[in-house]
Amino acid sequence: MSLDTGIDAGRVDVHRLAAAARSILACPDDVTLVVDGIDDITAGLDQDHLEMQDHSGRPVFACPADSDLALAAHDRRGALLTLRSGLGRPGSSDRDATLTLSGRLEASGLEECECCCEVRLRVSLHLDFAVLARESTPDVAPDETRLRVPLAAFGSRAHDLNRGFLQRSVEHANVCHQDELRRAIATRTNTRLGDIVGVSLADLQTTAVALQWVDIDGAHDAALSFPRAATSAADLGELLRSELHAGLC
Repeated sequence: MSLDTGIDAGRVDVHRLAAAARSILACPDDVTLVVDGIDDITAGLDQDHLEMQDHSGRPVFACPADSDLALAAHDRRGALLTLRSGLGRPGSSDRDATLTLSGRLEASGLEECECCCEVRLRVSLHLDFAVLARESTPDVAPDETRLRVPLAAFGSRAHDLNRGFLQRSVEHANVCHQDELRRAIATRTNTRLGDIVGVSLADLQTTAVALQWVDIDGAHDAALSFPRAATSAADLGELLRSELHAGLC
């Protein structure tokens, strides 16, 4: 789905507008959080960056329990979150979009980091408005180029499997699960694992996945259809694992 529909059209399609906004939330290229009364909210965080996930339309961060972000969440401070689109290829028109979210921070529980066993606080942003705009739009541009996204539509579960989520899932699988992908292709094609040079998910949809791989005989591709359309992120993972016969997570 192109981001053009809903941003530039004279008549806004709320469903497509919300889908475009959720896609950016799931797949940002850059994340900036400004919190009332705090100069630098990233101070004290690892590598000076924010870890953020989309939980059904609500941004959720993870941070040390003694960080400024954690203290701000306990104080329920106001915050402004700006996300630059990471959709598509760098330089494409899909990258020329920003999503701005405003609301109040809330402490929403503790979680243990899988890497270091550190206990971190989950901080969510309780939204009061969302605005989608073109990054190249000048500040003096008419209001029609900066569109308010209705929060009911933005938080709809119909957008959980959005384009950004699917793109991030592909990127994660290709970078973090290369061994499992190689084993899956070796099993499906009855090829020695050592002869599989590399594998990538070329495309992932709710109903199918496209694969590309290289072995000693050259480059190959295949399209696998799921027996039904996925209805959630967990369901999509199960369908993908079932088709690949691999331990992807």
